[in-house]
This record gives sequence, C-alpha cells and structure tokens, in this order.
Amino acid sequence: MKRQLRFREDGTFKIVQFADVEFSNSQAEEEINMSAMMRHILESEKPDLVVYTGDVIASGGSTDVAQLFRNAVAVPEELEIPWAVVFGNHDSEAANMTREQLHALQLAHRFSYAKPDPPLVDGVGNYVLTIHDKHNDPAAALYFLDSGSYSPLEYSRLGFYDWIRRSQINWYVDQSYQLTAQNGGQPLPSLAFFHIPLPEYNDIWDFSVCYGQRQDYGCSAPWINTGFFAAMVEMGDVMGTFVGHDHGNDFWGTLHGIRLCYGRTTRNAYLDRPFMTGARVIQLSEGVRAFDTWLHLADGSILREQPAHMPEGRKLTN
Repeated sequence: MKRQLRFREDGTFKIVQFADVEFSNSQAEEEINMSAMMRHILESEKPDLVVYTGDVIASGGSTDVAQLFRNAVAVPEELEIPWAVVFGNHDSEAANMTREQLHALQLAHRFSYAKPDPPLVDGVGNYVLTIHDKHNDPAAALYFLDSGSYSPLEYSRLGFYDWIRRSQINWYVDQSYQLTAQNGGQPLPSLAFFHIPLPEYNDIWDFSVCYGQRQDYGCSAPWINTGFFAAMVEMGDVMGTFVGHDHGNDFWGTLHGIRLCYGRTTRNAYLDRPFMTGARVIQLSEGVRAFDTWLHLADGSILREQPAHMPEGRKLTN
C-alpha cells in the first residue's frame, strides 16, 4: 500500500511538473541529457510529488511503447519519489498499445500514485489525490484529467485538438462536492492537471495581465468549450490549473480567481530561437488557500519572477 500524501512538518507540499518530455528513443543523446537534467532538478528541489502533464512519450511508430514509458518515468521511480501522469495527444498514437494499457502500466509502477479510472467517465486517467494534514485529514486536493488527443469533429472543421468531456466535468463536480462535505462545507484548496489548455488560456493572454512567455503562435486549445472552467469557478476549490502541450509557452494569468498556468517544456521546444528547457515547481502551504510557483531551468537557475505581458486584445480572423 502506498503512503498517503502529506504536508511536511513545516506545512509545505512541493510538486515538480515535467511537461512534454516525449520520450521516443532511449539511446538518443538528447534523452540521456534530459534524464540527467530531470534527475538534477528532483535532487535539488526534493519534491513530494512529480507530475507529468502529458506527452510523456512520442509513441507513434514505436515498437516498444511500454519501454518508452518506463524510460520516461525512470528518474522519479529510481529516486523513490511519488509521481503521477496525465496523458497527452502523443502518448497513444502507436497502433500496438492503447491508452488503457498505458494507464495500466502506470498503475503497475511502485511509486506511481495514479488511480484506476472511475466507471462511465470519458478519457483514461481521471483521478483525484488528497494531501493530508498532521491530523490525517484531507487538507488539499489534486485533480488529474484526460484532456484527450485530437478533435473527433475535425472532419467538420471544428478544431484540431480534443476537449474535456461533460462526463469528466460531472465526475469532477461529484468529487468536489464530496470533499467539500467532508471538510465541513468548506472547499478544499485544490489544483488541476491536464495536457491541452482550456480556451480560457487564450482569453487571459489576450485580455489580462500575464506573466511569462508565449513563444508559440498561440494556445492550442480546443475550439469547443465544454464548461470545465465554469465548473471550477462554481465549485470554488481549484486555485490553479497546470498544462503543457504548447512547448514554447510558460506563462500564467488569473481569471475569476483561478491561476491558469503553463509548465515549462522539459524537452527541446522546437523553436527557432533560444528557450531553455526545465520544469515548473509548485508549492502548497497547509491551511492556506494559495500557492507559490517558480521555474527551475536546465542550467540550474531559478526563475521566480517572470516578465509581465500587457493585454493586446484579439485580432479578428476570417
């Protein structure tokens, strides 16, 4: 049985987010160097949990998808640090291993803290973890959701990427209600992790003050808005969301009290300009409805203050 996630004696709980590591060839020098960087970050930060926010592997064309996944999670597994995964669009592109089989492989690892899927909920790898206080009561919650792969309506020109489905939103609301009731009617301070950004990520960049960079052409959000953000606002528990997917984006901004955050790509960002890889670090404090976050870059530098971006509005397109 796995140990319950708990706040430390000093009242903190630290998470390292790895984004888009996309393991595809364990012999490649780039992946060897990336694994070394990941190890250095974890040994330096000493987190209580590691979260991979999708595209853990680039599975398309691989003949041994399972080994790619093992390679991707080897560092926290070897360091005996609890870890969890949500899947992205590149994780299940191979014909020889399904998303369900990948999730079963995740569950089989000793230090994976993922949970089996709830019944009758879309996607693979939807679960919630609680962080307990010194009295062994749940004091914070972490939601993990499968944001899917590619738009099932692409043939009708409704975007390219998938979206969080209504059954998943209903599942989240049910979990939130239960945790709130157990906490005397007070919503637990919570975070949510998934791969593909919500449409609201484009909204905060265009219309709010944000902090960080948008090196990609935009936010590759789905064209369909199923209302997950509205559900989080209504439930009042989620303080921040964390995604990957867009390798050149690392910004965050606040909308209706929720901080929408990108990680920092852990693999080369495929850009034609410098953009150092690394990880996002998130720290919760027991009994506090807030969190701190910073970037830990490949060269060992810590970036606590990201540059401000003033809203520029949105240009109309044909």
